[in-house]
Amino acid sequence: MIQPFSNDLKRILQVVSRASDDVPVYLVGGAVRDHLLGVESHDLDFCLNASPIPLARRVANALNAGFFLLDEQRETVRVVVHEPDGSINYLDFARFREDSLVEDLWKRDFTINAMALPVQEDFISLQLIDPCGGLQDLRDKRLKACSDSAFEDDPVRVLRLIRFAQKLRFHIDPQTLQDARSSVPSLERVSAERKRDEIFQILESPGARVGVDLLDRLRVLPVIFPELEKLKGVKQPTPHVHDVWSHTLETVSRLEILLNVLAENLSEQTPAGMMVAQASLWLGRYREQIHAHLNRRLNPLRLLRGLTFFCALFHDVGKPDAAFQDEEGRIRFFGHEELSASLAVSRAQALALSHDEVNHIQKVITGHMRIHWLASEGQPPSPRAIYRYFRDLGEAGVDVCLLSLSDLWATYSHTLTQEQWVSELRVCRALLEAKWEKENILITPPVLIKGGELIRELGLQPGPLIGQTLEAIREAQVEGMVLDKQSALAFAREWIINKSFPQQKEERET
Repeated sequence: MIQPFSNDLKRILQVVSRASDDVPVYLVGGAVRDHLLGVESHDLDFCLNASPIPLARRVANALNAGFFLLDEQRETVRVVVHEPDGSINYLDFARFREDSLVEDLWKRDFTINAMALPVQEDFISLQLIDPCGGLQDLRDKRLKACSDSAFEDDPVRVLRLIRFAQKLRFHIDPQTLQDARSSVPSLERVSAERKRDEIFQILESPGARVGVDLLDRLRVLPVIFPELEKLKGVKQPTPHVHDVWSHTLETVSRLEILLNVLAENLSEQTPAGMMVAQASLWLGRYREQIHAHLNRRLNPLRLLRGLTFFCALFHDVGKPDAAFQDEEGRIRFFGHEELSASLAVSRAQALALSHDEVNHIQKVITGHMRIHWLASEGQPPSPRAIYRYFRDLGEAGVDVCLLSLSDLWATYSHTLTQEQWVSELRVCRALLEAKWEKENILITPPVLIKGGELIRELGLQPGPLIGQTLEAIREAQVEGMVLDKQSALAFAREWIINKSFPQQKEERET
């Protein structure tokens, strides 16, 4: 007996049943799995032994929903239903890939995704179609391939196996694990876009560290992220307590903990401790803003959260090439942030990320040391420093705060002192306060004077000096030195003189 459906799902199934024109239609795959687990699903897959296009059009009309032809050759159609509560349901319709439903299910990836339910208005007598034994594997929390050729048929299923193991916390059947590991080299022939989509689902989901560990365990990292292999065994001087690779993994772990505290809700799974408590005390007031920020999309397919974990993985990837020993024999990594950003950008481009995403990654990794430098000054950042921080980083400045805190915590690990931790939290608090409470004062102050007015009032010629002067005015504005147009003009006049005749300035000051 199948447990009751939610009202939304029941409504959709009734519409599909009425639109089927007596052609048997089946709900298959993840939606069935999630329903049996008691998890709400917004991605519904339907299959039938006929062209799904007429059915999908009727369903779209009945639900006043969008209709999209995903693959004309394979006759795959999507209906997008925008619900009144703001949620979105995606209904995909496809023709059987084999001659019958049972054969179709056997050709799927894992047994827990190879179950089906007939779509009919009578929800009482529904019988689960489960030729691969998926229900028992679901009960046993086991991930098992439907066939010996599952990974050979589609190597991207290696990444899907990792994603489901991470998401569901299921153990992997030993033979399935062996088959997956053997198929890893075949990932080379999978398109960058398909690999990207699976990888970023792993990075976006809770348990990113588990996902990365599984990628490493199955030897997928050399295929997907070959740059990371060079980090293993690269030693670091104190205060680091780990080599570069272990530090990277710890940074991912610490980032997860911080996001649980600062972007979600502190839960029983979140490790308790003074560091967590201090982070919540200093930055917890911005929980809603951080949550909204990480759920932004620079591309419709991906969340900013996944890009932040990508940056955590790559923030030190340039260290092996930047390493050298100084005269005292101490290992140094000068300029590693720029080199790391360059390598991360190349990998992001190889994965076909969008221009906006690549630009965001570059800013975060290039800037990931700035919080450390600001904190080392031993005092809160000045208004000018805050302005310059967000001028250079923009929205990426929020991610730099989160990454820098995770980086610091992973660097010192158990040796991190309260003074060091609070020093960085204080800087991040000042920056996030400016971002979300004082943006019009410290980040984007109102325009007091324009370039044309400077040229006219001061008798200047168009050129780079105009932009430099306007920038100097904005910095003086956030410092409280310039309050209106007249004071802006007076400041500009003095600033240009000092810039043009620095010797006169020095003589006046002496």
